Amino acid sequence: MSLCPPFAPFFGFAGVASAMILSTVGAAYGTSKSGIGIAGLGTFRPELIMKALIPVVMSGIIAVYGLVVSVLISGTINPGNYSLFAGFVHLAAGLACGMTGLSAGYAIGYVGDSCVRAYVNESRVYVSMILILIFAEVLGLYGLIVALIMNSKVGLDMCK
Repeated sequence: MSLCPPFAPFFGFAGVASAMILSTVGAAYGTSKSGIGIAGLGTFRPELIMKALIPVVMSGIIAVYGLVVSVLISGTINPGNYSLFAGFVHLAAGLACGMTGLSAGYAIGYVGDSCVRAYVNESRVYVSMILILIFAEVLGLYGLIVALIMNSKVGLDMCK
């Protein structure tokens, strides 16, 4: 079996799709779940809506992580000069970024909804909410870093 089969780019493009789709689904979930809490807050205390938008902004950043990894991976895919190793590494990098983005989006949505609803009654919850959201966001950042490290290992292994 050849180490540079013609189907090797399929795995690289699957990594591109995984990073983009999964991180975007996580960002969409975080945005929608937090948005429900913000809508509930807005009916009781409309003056707090702008401060409560932090979870929505943080969810959007998760999608940007997937976009960055997708662009970097797709930029290195060259169908005539692409090894099976590179395809598998790109698939793993895309899955690492996508799955951590999905989990970070879920965590941001859950925490954002709960804390925004609690913020209606108690303003001291705001600082705790920000700290928890930062730690949830870091989950996606870890996936981005791992994907970037994995992508850097592919540069030396191309077919001649």
